[in-house]
Formats: sequence, C-alpha cells, structure tokens
Amino acid sequence: MTTKKSRAIWLSLVAGAVLILGVIVVGAMAQNQGPKTPAAAAEPSNTAGSLNLERRLADDPTAVGSVDAPVVMIEYSDYRCPFCGVFARDSMPQLVKEYVDSGQLRIEWRDLPVFGEASIGAAVAGRAAGEQGMFWEFNDAVFAAAPERGKAELSEPQLLKFAEQIGVPDLEKFATDLKSPELMSRVQKDLQEGTALGLNSTPIFVINDQAIAGAQPLDVFRSVIDAALAQAK
Repeated sequence: MTTKKSRAIWLSLVAGAVLILGVIVVGAMAQNQGPKTPAAAAEPSNTAGSLNLERRLADDPTAVGSVDAPVVMIEYSDYRCPFCGVFARDSMPQLVKEYVDSGQLRIEWRDLPVFGEASIGAAVAGRAAGEQGMFWEFNDAVFAAAPERGKAELSEPQLLKFAEQIGVPDLEKFATDLKSPELMSRVQKDLQEGTALGLNSTPIFVINDQAIAGAQPLDVFRSVIDAALAQAK
C-alpha cells in the first residue's frame, strides 16, 4: 500500500489522549507508549473513507480468526516493545476467547520493528516459526518472557531457544530461515506499510478506521470492537 493510495495518516498522543487529525490522518508522535485511561484511548472516532488495511488471506500464519469475520483488528507490534508484551499477555487471550473464537473478530499481525536490528531479526524469526505453523506459539513465548520495562535482547541464540522451547519441528530449517530474503521482504513490507501511515511507536491497533495506541485496558478494546460489530450489522 502506498501513501498515495491510502492517504497520509498521523496518530498524535497529546496530553494522554489519542486524537484523529484531518481525514483518515493518524501519526505516532511518541515512542513506546504505555497504557492510557479508557476515556483517552477511546477518543478516536470514525473518519471519512476507508484505509482498506485488511488483508484477509486464508493462509496467513500471522492472522488468527475467520477470514469472513465481520471485524478485523490490525496490530502493529515489535517483539522488543514491553507494552506489546503487556497486550499479548493481558488482553490478547481474552479477546481471542470472547471475539475470535466466536467468529466475530479476526486479528492480523503487522511487524513494526522500530527498535533496531534486533527487532527486525525477531520479526523474521516470528515469520520463520510461521513457516512451520507456529507463529502464534512463538509470539506467545517471546512476549511471555519479555521484561515489563526496557527492551528484550532477542539475540539469534535466544530466538533459537524460543523455537526449541515451543517445539518447532525442524530447528535446522528455522535457523536457515532466519537469513531468508523472502521472510525479510515480508517484514519490510509490513514496516513500509506502517511507515507510510506515519507510525513509529508500538503497539498500535486499527479497527475499521479507529486507532488505539498502547496496551490499553481490555474494556477499551471491547468498546471499539463492539461498536464496529454493531456497525457491521
């Protein structure tokens, strides 16, 4: 997706509130945002037009939920981001239980490796696990071990340990895939998408044309998802 096709998006975090600027304009102005209050996080409102960020690929190992789900939530995330870990541990399992398992929601992952080469390497490793059908298991393992503050190291030996921990069938292939140009290109595609939208902090979630920044309380996600479901009827 190019900036020309999608229009520019800027997400601004001002005084703890998330504001939508312009027509489909979202831009991240702060790095590594933590949880905000439900009122602040729910501030984004429906905007004119549509970003069409959903991919809905049936064989996408980085997505969970039915391709026909009425609502899609897109998660822009970095394995080294501590607040991405908070979301993965505290909110993701409950959202899957309440909305994904019932066919109401699909969650699509986007790699947004904003914390340097180690983040990019971890993103490729997630893709490598996905090549063997274990993307989400790898995702869970990395975030389960993530520090609450600061950034995880995630060196190549550590990534290999995570793969072994979750039982990736072919560890030799996994190690080889860490150098895969194809998997790197998929990570770069996600990164370019996020960059085109003006995103430079994680996690950021997009549901329809509403953005949620940071590891917000679960009720914030419920509120936005429920509103999107009502609109989809």
